[in-house]
Amino acid sequence: MAVGTKGLAPADLDGFDDETLVAKLKEQKEELFNLRFQAATGQLESHGRLKAVKRDIARIYTILRERELGIRTAPSVSE
Repeated sequence: MAVGTKGLAPADLDGFDDETLVAKLKEQKEELFNLRFQAATGQLESHGRLKAVKRDIARIYTILRERELGIRTAPSVSE
């Protein structure tokens, strides 16, 4: 399994609405908690995964903040 998360590239995250981004943020925070717990108990095999999850969280926060400031636009809903 690869260490990085290719599904959370900034270009891919642009396509999600704010609610989906907040849900993904929650998932990543839960994963980070579990990874930290595994690291503390000595069960973590890939320490690089901690770094990748932290970066994913930062990417999501950045996109949400840029949308709040008007730097990025949220995807338009065409139904």
